Amino acid sequence: MSKKEIRELTKAELEVMQILWDKGEAFVSELLEAMPEPRPAYNTVSTIVRILEKKGVVGYTPVGKSHRYRPLVAKEAYTRSFMNSVMSNFFDNSLSQMVSFFCEKEDLSVRETERILAIAREAIEKKKGIGR
Repeated sequence: MSKKEIRELTKAELEVMQILWDKGEAFVSELLEAMPEPRPAYNTVSTIVRILEKKGVVGYTPVGKSHRYRPLVAKEAYTRSFMNSVMSNFFDNSLSQMVSFFCEKEDLSVRETERILAIAREAIEKKKGIGR
């Protein structure tokens, strides 16, 4: 699956994927146990997993009459795809516009702003090092 083919997940799908990313693999019953209260019905979680399977982000290994599910898409790959979509849809594919939005619109602490600057400086130094 290419990076651009990863479709955005619903909140419920993302909740299941977060558990799978953390655990590596799980049966539906284990997914259910890892969910916060109030937990959905077993059949609901089973349906969500089957939808994720159809979307191509979850695979399974048969174990008796059951299935052990595993993510087929890494969390980082999904995150990158999702953030690229946000940047494309809301910020004209401009990372600087997106960062500017959060810096201007959010109540960032001085510490958080300094951390953003430090990350940017590190990226600049890496790029300068590559160019030598």
